[in-house]
Amino acid sequence: MSTALATEPNLFSYRKYWAQRFGIAPVLPMSKTEMDELGWDACDVILVTGDAYIDHPSFGMALIGRLLEAQGFRVGIISQPDWTSAKDFMKLGRPNLFFGVTGGNMDSMVNRYTSDKKIRSNDAYTPDGAAGKRPDRAVNVYSHRCREAYKDAPIIIGGIEASLRRIAHYDYWSDKDRKSVLLDSKADLLVYGNAERQVVEIAHRLANGEAISDLKGIRGTVHFVKQIPEGWAIKDSTDIDKPGAAMVPIDPYQEQPACDKKPEQSETNEKIIQFDKLLLRNQRSKTVIRLPAYETIKEDPILYAHASRVMHGETNPGNARPLIQLHGTRQVWINPPPIPLTTKEMDGVFDLPYSRVPHKEYGNANVPAFEMIQHSVNIMRGCFGGCTFCSITEHEGRIIQSRSEDSIIREIEAIRDTSPAFTGHISDLGGPTANMYRLACKDPKIEAACRLPSCVYPGICPNLNTDHTPLIKLYRRARALPGIKKIFIASGLRYDLAVESPEYVKELVTHHVGGYLKIAPEHTEQGVLSKMMKPGMGTYDRFKEMFDQYSKEAGKEQYLIPYFIAAHPGTTDIDMLNLALWLKRNGFRADQVQAFLPSPMSIATAMYHSGKDTLRKVSRNAEDMAIPKSIKQRRLHKAFLRYHDPKNWPLLRDALKDMGRSDLIGNGKQHLIPTFQPKGTLETPEKIQRFKTKYTGLDNNRGGKSKSYSINKNKTGKNKNNP
Repeated sequence: MSTALATEPNLFSYRKYWAQRFGIAPVLPMSKTEMDELGWDACDVILVTGDAYIDHPSFGMALIGRLLEAQGFRVGIISQPDWTSAKDFMKLGRPNLFFGVTGGNMDSMVNRYTSDKKIRSNDAYTPDGAAGKRPDRAVNVYSHRCREAYKDAPIIIGGIEASLRRIAHYDYWSDKDRKSVLLDSKADLLVYGNAERQVVEIAHRLANGEAISDLKGIRGTVHFVKQIPEGWAIKDSTDIDKPGAAMVPIDPYQEQPACDKKPEQSETNEKIIQFDKLLLRNQRSKTVIRLPAYETIKEDPILYAHASRVMHGETNPGNARPLIQLHGTRQVWINPPPIPLTTKEMDGVFDLPYSRVPHKEYGNANVPAFEMIQHSVNIMRGCFGGCTFCSITEHEGRIIQSRSEDSIIREIEAIRDTSPAFTGHISDLGGPTANMYRLACKDPKIEAACRLPSCVYPGICPNLNTDHTPLIKLYRRARALPGIKKIFIASGLRYDLAVESPEYVKELVTHHVGGYLKIAPEHTEQGVLSKMMKPGMGTYDRFKEMFDQYSKEAGKEQYLIPYFIAAHPGTTDIDMLNLALWLKRNGFRADQVQAFLPSPMSIATAMYHSGKDTLRKVSRNAEDMAIPKSIKQRRLHKAFLRYHDPKNWPLLRDALKDMGRSDLIGNGKQHLIPTFQPKGTLETPEKIQRFKTKYTGLDNNRGGKSKSYSINKNKTGKNKNNP
């Protein structure tokens, strides 16, 4: 972590709370009976989650719970409660300090609905994958029930669902702008990002007698303010990023009902102080940026896009300023992001005494998400890629936080020595990105001052250290451990970084690929890639050459599996056709496909909502982007990704004819789809018509990364299915 940012007290430096005398719980209790067994008369903190309780550091509530336990607090868990009444929320009694509420490891809306808003049939974070065990907008519902159960108990919301809704945001599922979740949930405080620092400080301050209403100004938190604190200056967001000429002659940022009110006087009698550039630089630490009010942006997508641009410019903890946004008569104050954890602190968090198994309440039930991650190890956090459709940066930040090699090795050994299902295979050493371990800006001062949205787009920043040597060393040490047969790398690989280190690519391909390696070019067409902030296909080709070369040298037959997104903002029908042609030329057949899902707060969501390229200053008269919003067009774009599926051929034939590309319909190798329809696949006019009105393609992706391909040609061009 940058030394320029290391200004917070060490996470484990607080004096422990008196309840530490009760010792470490085998698992955090989920019932009064378990509390009695531990000798507890009450919980200091109760964590409510939409996931099954797995005592494993990959599950947020387990990590936060064990961290608070290490601070001396008694922590209980309420997992997947019945939200139709307050009864389940009372089963552990009233918490002495606060309720901590999260929807779970996944956003509850993304968890339940596909990108086409269809209800999913399962939930990977629930025993036996059962669906329907959490409500829509779980953070809101759980918070309301906590308030109903104990009216005076402080409620703090967090996790990815709250994190991505911390300001007024566009909601894809209702197709409208919604308020900050802090208002909708009626919670007292919101923590965003990886919340260790905030939660530990909050718990100790409440334990020392402070009121929840007094906890202002903590990094990584959102709260209400009645007035701007003394000594703070207000800077209007239009001074930072002007949204362009308005369609009406009045100031669109005027938040007062009376348009003739003096502009230097706000509704709460706050004086907006004007600074020259030098004075502003000197007082940045005491300047708050006023975003357009919720009531303003909900009527104007251009102003929503403007607010999004300003918010994304204030995400570097080294230089971010607070934001403030009016919601009716209430003002929401968004503090700057938390200071990233040091390596020593990361080690401390992951070295806590997790049992690493599901709670005994679930018996022999299978929790699919646990089955997937039980033998994987998280080695880092954060992502500086800045992909516009992704929410990792908005949640975890751009600065990479890495564990030490020793800590990672200890966890691998713990898996080997304690997991009854371990067969010698580690399923992943990774994180949000497989190969950003220990990568950072070469100069901490530059890192602290930087406002660029990506360190690798449009090219790799010359100030970025791309040395993969620490990761290579980690791989070698890990696979040399006794009892370890194979270590796979399953996290998404940033191949534009990997090509900077041929030694890393060789190490990866030779030792850590199990036949397939998944990477994410996301598209082939430069216009679309520029809206995603992804590298061009030339970089993919360079990586593929290395991959094939080192696979051959290792005597292994291995394949790259590329991910692609359909219907991303900026994508035209021609773009998807060209992608389909690329897939056919290269012998790829997508078994499942991913369509763009506008998650709250992402840059691409602002594009989707406004119809403008929000990577540039947003203007009302700027050229409109291609935004595939209609169900018909989204189905067509997904059909292009599955060009080989006979069920899609009627839709594609009509589209190709409309596009003037009938030359691609035929029965030769040069054609995309045939003229004939196989028997039993929509051969009747009735079935064809039904298909045209209701798409039947697959979309089982969870959060954007559950896709698979088959390869129908090997490198010699012969037909071959990948096993």
